[in-house]
Order: sequence, then structure tokens, then C-alpha cells
Amino acid sequence: MSDTSANNKRIAKNTLMLYVRMLFTMAVSLFTSRVILNTLGVEDYGIQNVVGGVVAMFSVLSGSMSSSISRFITFELGRGEIHRLKTVFSTGVNIQLGMSLLVIVVAEAAGVWFLNCKMNIPAERMVAANWVFQCSILTFVLNLLSVPYNASIIAHEKMSAFAYISVIEVTLKLIIVYMLTVSPFDRLITYSVLLLCVGALIRFIYGYYCKRHFEECTYHFVYDKAVLKSMTSFAGWNFLGNGAYMLNTQGVNILMNMYFGVAVNAARGVATQVDAALKQFVNNFTTAVNPQITKSYAQGDLESMHKLVCRSAKFSAFLMMFFAVPIILETDTILTLWLKNPPAYASIFLKWIIISSFMDTVLANSLVTSMFATGNIKRYQIIVTTVGCLVFPLSWLAFYLGFEPQVGYILYFIIYSILLFVRLYLLRDMVKLPIMMYAREVLFKVLPTMAICFAVPSLLLITMGEGLLRFALIVVSSMIVTSFTTYSIGLDEGEKKYLIELSKKIPIIHSLKNKR
Repeated sequence: MSDTSANNKRIAKNTLMLYVRMLFTMAVSLFTSRVILNTLGVEDYGIQNVVGGVVAMFSVLSGSMSSSISRFITFELGRGEIHRLKTVFSTGVNIQLGMSLLVIVVAEAAGVWFLNCKMNIPAERMVAANWVFQCSILTFVLNLLSVPYNASIIAHEKMSAFAYISVIEVTLKLIIVYMLTVSPFDRLITYSVLLLCVGALIRFIYGYYCKRHFEECTYHFVYDKAVLKSMTSFAGWNFLGNGAYMLNTQGVNILMNMYFGVAVNAARGVATQVDAALKQFVNNFTTAVNPQITKSYAQGDLESMHKLVCRSAKFSAFLMMFFAVPIILETDTILTLWLKNPPAYASIFLKWIIISSFMDTVLANSLVTSMFATGNIKRYQIIVTTVGCLVFPLSWLAFYLGFEPQVGYILYFIIYSILLFVRLYLLRDMVKLPIMMYAREVLFKVLPTMAICFAVPSLLLITMGEGLLRFALIVVSSMIVTSFTTYSIGLDEGEKKYLIELSKKIPIIHSLKNKR
């Protein structure tokens, strides 16, 4: 069996495990979100969203280092040097411990002041808001300490671990929802404390699993100046990109709070929840593919890496469209069925956040992974950050001039559409990725497919009145059209042949074939 065939099977197996995990977690998450919104109310739900967003702002200090740890662990595993891999893992743990202390100090000094002096929160809910803030900081720190362990699981491509542990996590969150409904205490405070307890338990489980299964995941104090310098240099330049993204998401969320109040934050929280669930369909696939992109670069196989980058972007777009088309066309119906009384602006926010996700996540994810693989990211991050940072000041100006809050999402979409082509230009030199190859294999197949997938169900939207019948017909028709168009236009002959062979191995199809 060739290495390429083995890698394809590994990707398919890992993707399947991640989708099993996703279907379970998404079903529970969507149910619990509805109950939590109804239990907390729009005001408290908005407080939870915006205060948690303030804490998430501090991930600009840590997210860059998290990406560095993931990249270096995967890269060293691809090279097969176990001693250096152990050094990288222990160095990563040391860095995250230091980063945790820094986050706590900065959050307690600047974050508490900003929360109590600058944010638009009702006075009678400030005590609860401070509880949410403190619990969110501790939960955030626990997630920081889990990064080297999670990176090892992904690098080793043991996605079944995520599936099993996620079942435990969402089950605990389901229990939280029940406890929240019967709690005699302040429900917002109760919710925050219980989420912290779940985070602590999941952190312990990940650490225990990695120590049992991966040789490098036994921590020992180490100080390797060269490794530390490489990882921190990588993280330092990645800090720019993470800073721009955080400013454009959580920063704009805080601007919305300052100009429009917590009700708009609640609407954004609902839209973000659905978008996060939708992105799981894409992220599960890219999580399985990304290690192969990094390992291909580490082994000097640029041709294989280019094919993986293009196929990852293309298949991610098709996966997103399969669910995004009916959600965008029937947003109001879906939100009403889910939440009964969704917050104002939730519908328009959801449409624009999904559209924006095509640019900042779906089409760009594999490009970013290939950039990280090189380790030489200084020029890339300076240019991309300079362009990306325009979203925040332009949104601030728009809100100041009296524009509606959804303008922030429109500006985000425009800027990140420009960034897609900036990334392609930079990667042409960094990893020798031909721009026309990406355009031919991704854009020229995704864009026509997308146009058809939206056009056909839109006829039903125009000709039928709003109701469950129209909703059902649009969902079914959009899925059929997306599947047919993706196969006929989106896939090349080799991909079609592989899909047919793969389908023959599905048990139910195999049994039907034998009966004939």
C-alpha cells in the first residue's frame, strides 16, 4: 500500500471519527443553548456572551503560542526525531505555564477595570458579571494548559480520543443545563461556576490520556535555548495575526455593547453559536488534513502539500455549502423553531457571519496551515495583519456615524475577501503554491457550484409563502442540488472514482449490492 493511499485512508478514518463526535456535540449544544437562553433570559445571556468575549480577548496573548506549539510538535513528529519531540513538548508546557500567569495578571489588572468602568452592563447585574469574568479567566487558563496535550493528539492523528472525550464533555454540559433549571442560586453565577468545574475535569482527562499513549507527553523541566527561541519567535509574529482576528471579532463585539447594549450581544451570541456548530463540519475535516500538510512540508514533498492545500479548501467549501445554503435561505424559520423568540438582529447577524466564514475560515484554513508549516512567517503576518486590522476602526467609525450593527459583519466580509488574494500572493513565494492552481482547483469549482446551489432553492423561496412546507422543501432541494452539483462540477475524475469506491465500502450500500 502506498504512503499516499495510507494517508488518504487515515484522513478518511479520522474525519469520520470527528464527525461522529460533532453530530453528538452539536445536537446537545443546540438543545442546551435554547434552554440556557430561556433560563437566563436575553439580558443575562448577553452578559455571558460579552463578558466571556472580554476574557477571550486575552487569547491574543496565548493563541499565537498555541499555534506555535501545535506546529512544532507536528513538524518534529513528521521528521521522526523523538528526542527533539520530547524537548518541544516540555518547552511548550513551560511556555503555557508562563503564559497562564501573564494572562491572570493582565486580566485581573486591566480586565476587571474595563468590565466595571467601561462596559454597558446593568448595575444590578455587575456582581454576577464579575463572577462570570473570574470563572471565565480560570476556564481560559485550564484550556491554555491543555494545548500541548491536544496538539499531541492531533499530531499523532488519534482523533478517536477527541470523539470519546467530547462525549463526556457534552454529557456533563447537559447535566449543567438540568442543574441550572433547578438551582436556587443566581443562575448566571451557577452556570459560570459549573462550566469551570467541567473545564477542570476535561483538562485532567486529556492529560491522563496523553501520558498513557504518547511517549513525549511526560513532562520534565528542560531549557533548550534554541527551541525556546524558535517557538517564541514563531509565536511573536503570529501574535500579530491573532491580534487582528481578536480585534475584529471580540473587539467589534465590545463595540456593539458600547453602542447598542447587551441585547445586541445576545443576538451575536446566538449567531456565533450556530456558526460555530456549522464550522465544526469544516473544522473536523481540516483537523484531520492539517497534520498531513505540515508533515508533507517537513519531508520536502511540496507537490503533495499543494494538492492537500487545494483539496482541503475545496472540500471544506462543499461541506460548508451543504448546510449553509438552507440556513441562509431559511434563517428566520430556523431561529424561530430553535429559540421560539430569537433576539432582534440574530437573523441578519447569522446570515452575514456564515457568509464571512467562507473567507476567513473555509477557503483560508489550509493556506494558513501551509504558512505555519514553513516556520518563517514574519513577512506574511506583517502584511496580512496590516490589511486585516482595518475591520475594527472601520466598524467603530460606522457605529459612531449611526450605521446598523450588521455593518460590522459586512466590513469583515469585504476585508477578508481581499485577504484571501493577499494570502495567495504571499504563499506563491513561501511554499511555491501556484496561484492559478488554487484558482483552477478551488475558486473555479467552488464559485459556480455555490451559484447553482443558491439559485435553485431560491426559486422556492420566491414562489412559496413562509411556512414549514416551504422550509422542508428548501432543505431537501438544497441538499439534493448541492450533492449533485458538487459531484458533477466540483470533483475531478480521480475524486469521483475514489468517492464511488469509498461508497461501495459503506455497509448498507454493500448489502444492497449483494442482494441484487
